[in-house]
Amino acid sequence: MTLLKRYVLRLFISLKYITANVVDRNNGKIVVTASTVEHALKNTLECGRSCNAKAASVVGEVLAMRLRVEGLEQGQGRGIHVDVNKEIEKKGFKNRTKIWAIVNALKSNGIKLILEDENNSGPESTTRYRGGDEFINTKD
Repeated sequence: MTLLKRYVLRLFISLKYITANVVDRNNGKIVVTASTVEHALKNTLECGRSCNAKAASVVGEVLAMRLRVEGLEQGQGRGIHVDVNKEIEKKGFKNRTKIWAIVNALKSNGIKLILEDENNSGPESTTRYRGGDEFINTKD
């Protein structure tokens, strides 16, 4: 079963800033973004020299609000794809709490996320659909 990954969550984490983007892969444009660089968020957070998991969860909440405004909380029925293991590999193991804070903030605000396993290319791959409070494993 091949899934079209139209909307994908991409994270950018540095020592000072956290940015979360939802990218439309059909045209390669960023649909919604939230970041600690924005003055509205920067002034409310206490990110001095580094941002923590609390700042990451605020970024996730703001991203969820903006997705709802755009009407993409369900990702046009397909959900928003997140490969958490890939993001942890790219950002480093010490940033895993920030990554999970963003993902959990999106889940708790009702965004339909599709969490992918790291070996999602083989015939024994599983994809977990997150909608509300249930997970649906698709394993053939």
